[in-house]
Amino acid sequence: MFLTNHMGPLGRVSAVPLVSRIHEGLVFSNRDQRSLLDKLVELLLPVAGWMESAVVLVADAYYASRKIAVPLLDQGHHLVTRVRSNAVACRPAPRPRRARRGRPRLYGTKLKLSALWNDRDRFHSVRSPLQEEQRVRIHYRCEDLLWRPVGRLVRFVWIDHPLRGRLLLMTTDLQLDPLQVLLLYSYRFRIEVSFKQALHTIGTYAYRFWMMAMQPRRRGAGDQYLHRTSDDYRRLVRRKLAAYHRSIQLGCIAQGLLQHLALNRRKQVWRHFRSWMRTMNPAAPPSEAVVAEALRGTLPEFLLGASDGHKLKKFLLDHADPKRRVALRLAG
Repeated sequence: MFLTNHMGPLGRVSAVPLVSRIHEGLVFSNRDQRSLLDKLVELLLPVAGWMESAVVLVADAYYASRKIAVPLLDQGHHLVTRVRSNAVACRPAPRPRRARRGRPRLYGTKLKLSALWNDRDRFHSVRSPLQEEQRVRIHYRCEDLLWRPVGRLVRFVWIDHPLRGRLLLMTTDLQLDPLQVLLLYSYRFRIEVSFKQALHTIGTYAYRFWMMAMQPRRRGAGDQYLHRTSDDYRRLVRRKLAAYHRSIQLGCIAQGLLQHLALNRRKQVWRHFRSWMRTMNPAAPPSEAVVAEALRGTLPEFLLGASDGHKLKKFLLDHADPKRRVALRLAG
């Protein structure tokens, strides 16, 4: 699932879903050697082409790989990711005093990045850049080193948090401030929250499709290799996979609309939210669940007050089942 971070009118960042695809479970050709990293790049680059400026991919340590970094750099984009504790890098090789034959040496001293935690004199103490941690002071260190998977300088940032522990980050953008790297990586939490809202509030990934012609599979059987099946069976599976993608994409669109109302119609949403929560804060944008509850509560009023020629009213009445919708029964 690919999400972008959008700054709202109150300075809040929200994770907006753009596109979602299924990348595991089916193998249509035994010649397909793509990994999940390759498939992510194939999903990301077309979406990044819609943007007017370069994008920054924020990902976990699994994506700190050449297969991710090199295609992004070739298109002018960048990567911010966590680095594994056993990662290594090199200092640039010193220039020789006299010119020698052959290619000049590129890599210098090899460093275990985890060993640099011990040099406490190189760390700086600053206030945390996170909005919810204004009173917390962190220690950080920043250094540009050569990373062999991409063969160029990248920026490593060591973060020592008094409450959350140690964190080693990396970015391919040498212009990014170290604290900005930490701030960007913190947005992953917003992405995880947005994914939970998609699952539990909207039901984007909750619906289970089935196909009559599907061959029985045991739990944990792994990928299904479709190149061993008939052309007609592969056609039916592709058709069902396309239905999956359409359903999930509709869920992404619905979630984006809820986030639009939360960010740009905050006061109206809280005014029509006819319930109560212990953590209510009308000064902050509501969650997708609050917006959805407000829309459900005002649906009978909308159906009663809107004219018969209203397009949205006609669409709802034509496609909704009155026996299963409480709002329609109340309006009736």
